[in-house]
Amino acid sequence: MRSRYEWGNLSKLQLGRYAEYFVKMEFTRLGFDVYTAEVDDKGIDFAIGSADNRYFDVQVKSARGAGLITLPRAKFEPRKNLLAAIVWFVDGQESELFLIPSLAWKERRSSVLRYYVKHHEDPQKAFDEYQFQLGERGREELRRRYGFAEAAENVLSRAAPS
Repeated sequence: MRSRYEWGNLSKLQLGRYAEYFVKMEFTRLGFDVYTAEVDDKGIDFAIGSADNRYFDVQVKSARGAGLITLPRAKFEPRKNLLAAIVWFVDGQESELFLIPSLAWKERRSSVLRYYVKHHEDPQKAFDEYQFQLGERGREELRRRYGFAEAAENVLSRAAPS
């Protein structure tokens, strides 16, 4: 019988879809309304709203094992109501979920969050992006600062009304 957590059996598309549904269910469990985007041309996977009319845009990223997750600045410009939900899949283990307010990249509060600029003489090849380093070294920091339940409570309680 297969293990329930054999993430390697899923394609990249399936893993991403699973991550997005998983994050939506967790927000629903916390009592938020979830609004799915009809078109994903701005890098927003969905929005959440609360009973007191606060809202957030959410970008979901998924990863298998250790590695670098990137959020292109063209589609992820930090602002007060933008969140990155990261779902980390390790074979044989339950997935881990992190929630990072986009402004954390601007505030430079963590060693696992980076801003990277690639300069190139050809403007088409130049880019800048926000990065998130997944790995064992920073795992405890990730859990402490950005574990989903605590981060959702902290971030969402400080939000301004829409």
